[in-house]
Formats: sequence, structure tokens, C-alpha cells
Amino acid sequence: MSDPRELVAFAEAVVDQVDDLFRSGLGAPPARFKGEGDFATEVDLQIEQYLRQTLTQLTGIPVYGEESGGSLEETVWVVDPVDGTANYSAGNPCCGILVSLLHESKPVVAVADFPLLGRRVVAAEGMPLRSSGGPATGFGGGEGALGFDEGRGHVGCSSHLPTALFDDLRETGLRPRMTGSVGLDNAFVAQGVYDGAVNFSPHPWDNAAGALIIKSAGGRVSDPDGNEWTAASKGLVAGTPQVHDTILDAIARNPRGRR
Repeated sequence: MSDPRELVAFAEAVVDQVDDLFRSGLGAPPARFKGEGDFATEVDLQIEQYLRQTLTQLTGIPVYGEESGGSLEETVWVVDPVDGTANYSAGNPCCGILVSLLHESKPVVAVADFPLLGRRVVAAEGMPLRSSGGPATGFGGGEGALGFDEGRGHVGCSSHLPTALFDDLRETGLRPRMTGSVGLDNAFVAQGVYDGAVNFSPHPWDNAAGALIIKSAGGRVSDPDGNEWTAASKGLVAGTPQVHDTILDAIARNPRGRR
């Protein structure tokens, strides 16, 4: 595999090429239904096709995507052409494009792009995190950061989060928030908007980019059992050390609530 610091440039350039299509397609209606409450728009399909073809041509690395599948090979691009499709179709700007590169099931390159919000977070092994459009203060878990009982304690939560766990998080003093986009929740953690995030998605396209950008920002990242996140993980827990541990404790108290 080539140096991730070189491959991230290809990923970001390809995402640049689909930003205009993403913006112009806001409000696109469902075009293909994938299950109860789940669908893709024509924009999802068009963006994934472009990402798949171009990334493979430029790098020789195959692509695993939400809409057209593929296989999780030793080294593979993972793409979510429109993360937060229900938001996107409704005209809600809380949605974005996620591209990551997995090597041996772990993310080594990530681009999390949110064109309608003017935000982007980029990471690769061996380079500092690059963030645009977020707070100047950045990640909230650095030395001297306030504990969530003294600060905001905002936590991004998937809408599929079990009610018992959601309530438990509130009881700890955290403040659950729902954007409708797992990718945006994770980017908000990396940018310091949120202090943590939790979801139980088993799909690597949802969490691969987030796992790397949050880790690169200095946050803690794991699966819901506290183990290292990989492409096989069924969910992601991330945040400042205090918030990450608090979420894991809440999950342990509510094991039957996991999907």
C-alpha cells in the first residue's frame, strides 16, 4: 500500500469533484428503497459510481460502498456517497460525503465532507488532522478541558439508539443530540462541537472515517464493548476520555438495549 499521506490527496480531490453535484441535488426524492425507512436517491447512486470509478482508476485500490457493495479486502476504499440520506432528501443540510481507506480492517485515510455546512475534516496516518468550518478551539478533550458536569457534555446519538440507553445518558448529566447523520456526529466530535458520540451501526461506511478523525483529534475511539474499532465492529463510541468512559458504562448498564 502507498503512503496514506499520498493517498489522502487522491481522496480529497475526488470528493472535491462531487461537491457541486451534492449541493445541486439537495431535496432529491427516493429512487431505490432498501428496507423499512431506508432508501437511496439518484444522487447517492451517481456520487458512489463516480467515487468508485475514479478512486479505483487513480489508485488501483477497490471500493466498498453503501449503494453498490463490494468486498472488504485487505486494502479497500469505503464510501458513503450521502451520509444522512433521509435528511438530504428532505432538504436538511445535516448530511455529507464520507470516504475512508481501510488497511487490515483499520482506517488509515479519512475525508468527512459536509458541503451544505461548509465543513470538512481530513485525516491520514502520519499527518496532523486538518479541519475547516468548525470551532477555532477544536477537540474538547485537551489538557485543562472542563468535565461535562461543568461544560456542555453534548453527545451525538443515532436515532436508532434504544430509549433506555438514551435516558441513562441523560441521567449521567450528558446532553444527547441527534443530527440524523452518524458521519456528522463523528465530525462534530473531532471539531469539538460535541464531546462524544455513540451509535450501533454495523456498517463500516458509517464509522470508518469518524474513527480515524476522532482519534487524530486526540479523542478516544472504540466499539461499544471498549475494544479497538475495526471494520467488523457493530457500532462506535467516541469522545473525550471522561465522556467515552461514561458512555461505555451506560451501555454496560443497558446490555439488552443494544440492537
